[in-house]
Amino acid sequence: MTDFFLNEGHLRPSHAAVALIIVGEQPHYLMQLRDQKPGIFYPGHWGLFGGAIDPGEAPEITLQRELAEELRLRHVDLTYFTEFEFDFEFCGYGRLIRRCYEVRLAEDELEQLVLGEGSDMRAFTASEILNAPRVAPYDALAVWLHASRERTLTRS
Repeated sequence: MTDFFLNEGHLRPSHAAVALIIVGEQPHYLMQLRDQKPGIFYPGHWGLFGGAIDPGEAPEITLQRELAEELRLRHVDLTYFTEFEFDFEFCGYGRLIRRCYEVRLAEDELEQLVLGEGSDMRAFTASEILNAPRVAPYDALAVWLHASRERTLTRS
């Protein structure tokens, strides 16, 4: 099989992309194995579920739409977690934002999800994600920040 990670396809960064940190009870983080196809960021890598915001669409609506498409998951309670800004001035796209939200699901809810996009899905511990060889780095950072959030809380 061809590996499209460094070889094929025109890349077009998406403005205002959103991602969802799906946390199970253990805690485990649900990840999607991105398709191995040209023209997408990090093909063949594990990453968070999500997508690009359509013009005029609120980030929360985008996530609800993406989750229905990708996992047949509907109407979840989303909590804003963090966002990252990426500077793509070097290739003419300007500065782009990736917003991360969190949703917590019970183990039985995780087991009922149906993959509608991507090659696979699996729940990992934070350590497994951070030590895996092919994880989208911005999603690894989001998981690391989420798993480390108690260590970064302001202390009096």
